[in-house]
Amino acid sequence: MKSLAANLPIPLCQLRPGASGRICVLQGDDDFCQRVREMGFGEMTIVTKISGSTTILCQINGTRIALSHGAAQNILVAQVAGSR
Repeated sequence: MKSLAANLPIPLCQLRPGASGRICVLQGDDDFCQRVREMGFGEMTIVTKISGSTTILCQINGTRIALSHGAAQNILVAQVAGSR
C-alpha cells in the first residue's frame, strides 16, 4: 500500500537525480510561469532530473535544460512510479 506522502507534489529541486516527475503546479508570478511553459515545463509534462543542487540540470521532451535552484523550487512535480 502506497503512503499518501508518496503522491504529494514536491519541488523539482528535491527530486533525486535520475528520477522523473510529472509537473503538477507552476508557482510564481505570471511572467515566470509563462517563461517556463515556453521552455517546455507545462503542467502534465514529464521531466527527469539529471543532476544538481545549485543549478538543476533536467531533461524535458528530449532536451537538457539547466534551471536555477530558485526556479526549480517553483516547479512542483509528482514522482512518476518506477523512476528512481
